[in-house]
Amino acid sequence: MPYQATIQAMPLLANYRFIKPLTLFLLGATSVLGFAPFYFYPASILSLIGLFYFWHLSYTAKQAAFAGFIYGLGLFSTGIYWIYISLHEFGGMPSLMAGFATFVLCAFLSLFPAAVGALSFSISGFSISGIRTSGAHVSATQGHTMLVAIPVFWALSDWIRSWIFTGFPWLTMGYSQVPYSPLAGYMPIVGVYGVSLITVFVASLLGFWLAKRLTNQPSTLIWRRNTIAILLLIWIAGGLLKLVEWTSPIGKPISVALLQGNIAQSLKWAPEIAERTLQQYLTMAEASNAKLILMPETALPVLSSELPAEIKTRLQQHAIRNQGDILVGLVERENGEYFNSMLSFGSAPTAVYRKSHLVPFGEFIPLKVAFGWIYRDWLNMPLSDLSRGNLHQQPMHIAGEKVAINICYEDVFGEEIIRQLPTASILVNASNDAWYGESLAAYQHLQFSQARALETGRMMLRTTNTGATAMIDTKGYVLAHAPHFTQTTLNVMVQGYAGSTPYVRFGNWLFLGFCLIAIMLLALSKVLALPNFLVRLGKTK
Repeated sequence: MPYQATIQAMPLLANYRFIKPLTLFLLGATSVLGFAPFYFYPASILSLIGLFYFWHLSYTAKQAAFAGFIYGLGLFSTGIYWIYISLHEFGGMPSLMAGFATFVLCAFLSLFPAAVGALSFSISGFSISGIRTSGAHVSATQGHTMLVAIPVFWALSDWIRSWIFTGFPWLTMGYSQVPYSPLAGYMPIVGVYGVSLITVFVASLLGFWLAKRLTNQPSTLIWRRNTIAILLLIWIAGGLLKLVEWTSPIGKPISVALLQGNIAQSLKWAPEIAERTLQQYLTMAEASNAKLILMPETALPVLSSELPAEIKTRLQQHAIRNQGDILVGLVERENGEYFNSMLSFGSAPTAVYRKSHLVPFGEFIPLKVAFGWIYRDWLNMPLSDLSRGNLHQQPMHIAGEKVAINICYEDVFGEEIIRQLPTASILVNASNDAWYGESLAAYQHLQFSQARALETGRMMLRTTNTGATAMIDTKGYVLAHAPHFTQTTLNVMVQGYAGSTPYVRFGNWLFLGFCLIAIMLLALSKVLALPNFLVRLGKTK
């Protein structure tokens, strides 16, 4: 079929210059419904099906990259718009500058789905003058290659986003399936990036089928049956895996109080209210009889060395009366360095955890020579020059449990959380998402904690300044959730667990090993296709 005839045969959405980008943008925006607080996991799969439909109908790598980029803009501009709130409302950056910075970040993140489209197209078949070598549409061999290439490259791009430039894996596709989708059952085995791969594979399979149907390409009965069988197998296996108990309870449940102070971010570091904040948290702690009392990240707005002796003594004595311990969020200063820390006071000897994975431009300035001017001229961020704690810190032995601490968005990185496992019996995340106002950020952050509970087979406790303060079980379900932007104490009973999931044992290596094998097979398939390509090229001459 000639190229022009093929264009005319394409469905309406693929024809019009402005409708296609708009459709792709809306598809990306729709994917956000799969993430918290919506948890409508089919939405992310359906939006990917739409993207893959356009990818399967692309004629050049450039077209595929463009489709991926526009989809990414829809996904990230809708999903992380709250960056603007942090920069402008709380960081003091002018609105135009904050909007531009947010757009630049979204555009940069959109390069990843763009790269997935271009790479998947390139490896699935050669082209001559912008037309697929096998004809107007994707051939069976090329389509099947894309079925493997797209999920592998997408999952790898999600993984790369987790460490490039210190990492920003927000809206990693695997999270869209946590915790309700049957695909979440794979989380304790291959982690969130493995679930990204499986999720995208399901969508790619359906997207390829849709492209064949809407362009009247032949589809054999065997192919249709195999597609249905594969989808059912993936879905049923995931559902059955959710029933597996990877870890087992140890000891008796303990009482825990999660303190949510609800201190406005604009006032949090104001010297005139520091004393009031100290007294508020002291009162909340002394009102609890829980064995383990948890305060949020930097709950007390003073240096640990400047914490009034009376408050420290009262906290410690109260914890001892409860036969337990209190975890307090403070900033430490040592040898001229500052650390975002959690300190324990009570029955056990005082222990300290120092945050090691810092937020770029929030807790440290990358390349100060190049970017220092941003802080001098545009931003007013407290604690913007912190030091990192050690990468490998041991769980705290407090309140009769071995508690693995992580601070703020450290729980976005599953491979870092498992450093304290399998020793730890409980996970604790202390955070302050007040930086993002009444946006989706706190709920999305909660979903990260749900994924970590699933990956590790441990209960997760979240104590935050304004929300989401919550308790999560080993299956990733939220058992208790305090109302946001309210001063409150969430009282819960928490069970410790022992044992290891496959993800705790192997981390991301199972996922990465599979991707490596898949890429080798894809490369081999392209090498084997080279002689046919040369023959066809000779015929065109």
